[in-house]
Amino acid sequence: MCISENLKKINSELPEHVTLVAVSKTKPVEALQEAYNVGQRIFGENKIQEMESKWREMPKDIQWHMIGHVQRNKVKFMAPFVSLIHAVDSFKLLKEINKEALKNERTIECLLQIKIAEEESKFGMNKEEATNLLTSEEFKKLKNIKVVGLMGMATFTDNKAQVLGEFQKLKEIYDALKIQNPLFRILSTGMSGDYALAIKNGSTMVRVGSAIFGERNYI
Repeated sequence: MCISENLKKINSELPEHVTLVAVSKTKPVEALQEAYNVGQRIFGENKIQEMESKWREMPKDIQWHMIGHVQRNKVKFMAPFVSLIHAVDSFKLLKEINKEALKNERTIECLLQIKIAEEESKFGMNKEEATNLLTSEEFKKLKNIKVVGLMGMATFTDNKAQVLGEFQKLKEIYDALKIQNPLFRILSTGMSGDYALAIKNGSTMVRVGSAIFGERNYI
């Protein structure tokens, strides 16, 4: 099945309120263009330099989402164009995004990454850390960013009960934080292997790569 057919199939399965991010990391521009040609306008990358290169080559009506871990010293390279930064895991990173957004006369939307998985390799805050950040006076001074929701990654496992519990935990945290944060509208969780389960448990944005483009090219 080709990229365009994969996209049509996935889109036919998604509820209207769920946004599809086509995870295009490591894929060539030609593959992204095929997805673009059948209407896909949101692409997710996990390396800033790769995303910047594709942004320069591809049509300018694309929304670029940074879905990977972000190093503060590289924020400046994506600040002119990035639409949404998914994996914000510290106040220091938020401050850097705000600084670079101001330089570019932009307001950049962000998601706080919540650690729900068991793997030590996963980044993210816990509920208390996210609450403290969102209620701090320092956060309120940041005028060039908007935190519009949460992002989380479940444990990479075949244990569906464990994944379900992690999705439910994230939804509970999202619902609790949304009460005091009216800008919240995005809960980004769920990937190629588990997005249907994520949607059943509150996800409004899914990050799908291999189910669209095939297995990742490791570079």
